[in-house]
Amino acid sequence: MSSCETVYLLLGSNLGDRMGYLERAVEEISRSAGVTITGVSSVYLSPALEMAGPAPDFLNQAVSLACAPPPAALLHELEAIERRLGRRDKGNYRPRTIDIDILLYGSRVIRTARLVVPHPRLVTRAFALAPLLELAPHIVDPVTRRPLAEYLNGAAGHEVRLYQRRVAHAV
Repeated sequence: MSSCETVYLLLGSNLGDRMGYLERAVEEISRSAGVTITGVSSVYLSPALEMAGPAPDFLNQAVSLACAPPPAALLHELEAIERRLGRRDKGNYRPRTIDIDILLYGSRVIRTARLVVPHPRLVTRAFALAPLLELAPHIVDPVTRRPLAEYLNGAAGHEVRLYQRRVAHAV
């Protein structure tokens, strides 16, 4: 059964053809069963935070989905896409070809061993907030009920910069 709650994902890449990995991830997500992409943000450049040792800068992009499989099934599909695109080291702080995180799943608060939504570090990461707020400028945190825009100035990694502007957000 599908849900038509709005889901927001964050894509990130800091290895190899970073733009190519973002584009391929969006293509793969769009081909996933039960998924309808409604928006894709511009691409943002940010330093690699919390990495063990020096690491290349990240390119990040947010994607909105109008409908998606249930949260656990969506997570399973996104992890399969990461593996197809060369990700082998989920869960550690090393450079990666692609990282796909579920930032928000409607207004749900999910706490399982495998999935926490809203993403547990969303409000502290400018590289996630900037592209998300481009797609949904008035979105609120389902836990605190505060607008997520209020967190942007206090978020780590203020040095997030626009890398490539998208003219059309819907795909």
